[in-house]
Amino acid sequence: MRILHVVPTYLPATRYGGPIVSVHGLARAQAKLGDQVSVATTSVDGAQDSAVAHGVPVHLDGVSVYYFQSRWLRRIYFAPAMRRFLRAELKGFDVVHLHSVFLWPTNMAARECVRSGVPYVLAPRGMLVESLIAQKSAWIKRLWLRLIEGFTLRHASMFHATSAREVSDAQALGVCVRNPQVIANGVEPNPLLARVEPEPPYALFLGRINWKKRIELLIDALAEVPGLDLKIAGNDEENLLPTLQARIAAAGLESRVRFVGTVDGAAKQALLAQARVLVLPSLSENFGNVVLEAFNQGCPVIVANGVGLAPIVADAQAGWVFEQREELIAALKAASTDKAAASLRGVSGRQLVESQFSWPEIARQMRLAYRQAGAP
Repeated sequence: MRILHVVPTYLPATRYGGPIVSVHGLARAQAKLGDQVSVATTSVDGAQDSAVAHGVPVHLDGVSVYYFQSRWLRRIYFAPAMRRFLRAELKGFDVVHLHSVFLWPTNMAARECVRSGVPYVLAPRGMLVESLIAQKSAWIKRLWLRLIEGFTLRHASMFHATSAREVSDAQALGVCVRNPQVIANGVEPNPLLARVEPEPPYALFLGRINWKKRIELLIDALAEVPGLDLKIAGNDEENLLPTLQARIAAAGLESRVRFVGTVDGAAKQALLAQARVLVLPSLSENFGNVVLEAFNQGCPVIVANGVGLAPIVADAQAGWVFEQREELIAALKAASTDKAAASLRGVSGRQLVESQFSWPEIARQMRLAYRQAGAP
């Protein structure tokens, strides 16, 4: 099968979080299955461009990645050369998989697919959530949905959601959700590292330091849980660090909270292997890739009920799910005081990775879904 993924940003621009990692994980797994996989993206990486060649295939883990420059209107990733590429090459693909909404590449690619008669799948990647839209640029996003993105949604052959919550969130907005299919993100099972915890143990937040992650809620809860430290790992895209540091100081937690910056690869795995528990207190997450990364190292999790994986965490008893602040405090105390029980939850998470969330299995599910969406 000849597959094209269209995504606004891509590796090595990891500052943009989980979607980049999950799209590449899927593309790489599809290539390993024998599919011919390409990606069309921009080279935007913050205020700069990634150090990549433009307009020619860059081979990455068996995937041909085409980068295009966005010289102006970078906030919506406007890249005219990408449109020219699609018009010239689109008919050579069996299916196109679009990732994100509210950004120029997605709507442009949808229109080019309709023009060329190539079926496309739309993955909004957690961006169709009323509470998130209301919090930031609300009127612009609602106008975009009505005047621009409605076309993308109406003509999609399949709506790809990574969790049932993502489908219900989109339906609650009243947008067109055609042929919804829930296919999760995956992870490459890694060898388990030895779980040698420091003393005192620490909880771990891992991800972008972003307003929707509600790190301040975690800091406030930690003040009620003696004997547990906190490490916060991630890049600060919104300059929230001073505000969080002031909150930590006001709570008298300077000796118990540490910011470790961006981590990846072996450093990330080591943090997860040594953590007592991973905490993801986000207001909303369509999936929660970091939860799978924690499970991959046998680390239990505490997640807010707005995280797409929350029902699976609860059903498998692979961690704790909370809604209110008091429930978060109770979960932190349980993880802190009962190491054996926390370890058992981590074992359950590892079993989930091996049985349901490996990338080869996800790629096989996606191939079947593409065919149901009209790909040959």
